[in-house]
Amino acid sequence: MTNEDKAGPAEVKQTKTINWITMALLTTVAVASIRGLPAMAPYGLGSIILYVIPAAVFLIPTALVAAELASGWEGGIFGWVYAAYGGRAGMVAIWQQWIQNVVWFPVQLAFFASALAYIFNPGLAGSGVFIGAVIIVVYWIATLLALRGVKTFSEIGSKGLIIGTLIPVLALVVLAIIFVGTGGQPQMSVSASGFIPAWAGFAGVVLIISNFLSFAGMEMNAVHVTDMHDPGKNFHKSILLASILILLIFIPGTLAIATCLPASQIDLTTGVFVAFETLFAHIGITWGATLMAVLIVIGILASVVTWIPGPSRGLLLVGKEGYLPPWFQKTNKAGMQENIMAVQGLIVTALALFYALIPSVGEAFWILSAMAVQLYLIMYVMMFLTAMRLRKTAPDVKRGFRVPAMKFVASVGVIASVAAFLIGFIQPAGENLNPFFYAGILLIGIIILGSGPFILHEFKKPEWDLRPKGNNDSKQEN
Repeated sequence: MTNEDKAGPAEVKQTKTINWITMALLTTVAVASIRGLPAMAPYGLGSIILYVIPAAVFLIPTALVAAELASGWEGGIFGWVYAAYGGRAGMVAIWQQWIQNVVWFPVQLAFFASALAYIFNPGLAGSGVFIGAVIIVVYWIATLLALRGVKTFSEIGSKGLIIGTLIPVLALVVLAIIFVGTGGQPQMSVSASGFIPAWAGFAGVVLIISNFLSFAGMEMNAVHVTDMHDPGKNFHKSILLASILILLIFIPGTLAIATCLPASQIDLTTGVFVAFETLFAHIGITWGATLMAVLIVIGILASVVTWIPGPSRGLLLVGKEGYLPPWFQKTNKAGMQENIMAVQGLIVTALALFYALIPSVGEAFWILSAMAVQLYLIMYVMMFLTAMRLRKTAPDVKRGFRVPAMKFVASVGVIASVAAFLIGFIQPAGENLNPFFYAGILLIGIIILGSGPFILHEFKKPEWDLRPKGNNDSKQEN
């Protein structure tokens, strides 16, 4: 154990502009996405269990632990791990969150491009050039919005959630009820046996564990806890509200799609839009699906704007501790990490160009995403271990919220995260790669993607630490 700077990581001061309801909405928009609903819809009523089990062993532990840590320590995942294990460990944790985030942007914006194509010309959804161009243009627009500061991106995120996620999901549910109530034939089993997913052996376990990542991101906005009004009392309330909203988006929305579309006809990319088409056609409002696509586009943009400053803000805190060159520590007038966000944007642009120019990049993109997710799960293991450690090493630190039975809750989170990490090395159904080759590629990729903080630490220079002398004199490396 080391005792690095007891005061904790350097703070980036901001005006308190976020109330607890706004924080709940920001957390919800960071986690809940309509994009994932079609993946679970083929299981009908059985999808409830496929959501509830991961929620019980991953969402709830993550939400509870993040609430306690955020109410006692600032800086998000970096600040928490920093307090427990030192700066180097904190840097490893935030790097893993950040790299997953960077790879996620093109994947999420590819869905944005599909929604945009649906509005104007559905044929464009199959064009790599169109998808790549949309990813680049929209990402940089979102970056410019995020650079305007906390107030701007928090307003966009909270309002975008309502407009682009909550309203479409509510519309899906209401339309599905009308569909059934006016003679439409439900396409899913409504018997008691329908609540039990068809057992597919080990593949069923893989499905449940892989669905853990549907709830990833609960901790992401904790880095903005310094922008909240009285976070010690309010952050845990925002986490509770966010958890409820996330489940209300996932479960009823999934069942609505399953109600109107046969399982065999639910496409992962267009399933949401086809469901809206079917439901609106049933009541004779043919333009309704296009309107919903427009709202979904707004919601995806809000989600991206919310994610852009989160993990990159964590990297700024890393930089302020002297772990990054001074160039990366630069902020604009709004206090936003402009150079880090610029580098992030260049990486996303490069990934989008591959998407546009290489026909087979889709499969490589999927493998890259899987690698990043594995790193994210390592971060979650570190977060749960951090919570247990700080209960022992810092019992007197005031916490606005304390997790009941912390050891049990955090242990469940560790087990769930480790299980999901190991399952991630199993090739998913539909892929034809050699299973050992697939696992090997993932392992090599994890090592390469995860090496960033160790390389930076190796080349770290004393002059990178720009804090006034005295703030870091007692600092020891871990």
